[in-house]
Amino acid sequence: HVQLVESGGGSVEPGGSLRLSCASSGGDSEIYCMAWFRQAPGKEREGIAAINRGAGMTWHDASVAGRFTISRDNAKNTLYLQMNRLEPDDTAIYYCAARGRGQCGTLTTRNYIHWGRGTQVTVS
Repeated sequence: HVQLVESGGGSVEPGGSLRLSCASSGGDSEIYCMAWFRQAPGKEREGIAAINRGAGMTWHDASVAGRFTISRDNAKNTLYLQMNRLEPDDTAIYYCAARGRGQCGTLTTRNYIHWGRGTQVTVS
């Protein structure tokens, strides 16, 4: 079955950068869309970026557009999220998610099937 493992989280000062990675295994044929979600304390999980298998199409939520960039390397089975100009409001647990063919840009938790356990990002 599909396994997703995030890494790269940590603590950073406002204005700093981090790059998150998500390694996938166990079901390459089941993965077409991949996405990043985040959940801040006391808030619902929200989708912030998505990418299709060929990496020709990406979606970024308005809250991160221009600061965050999603990308993937299919040869390495790895998804990335480059986060620049981080703000305290970006503090959250960041989750990697995946699904088969479908509406990659529909950034809802119901639209994604496979989930990682998350990595903490703290901006302060």
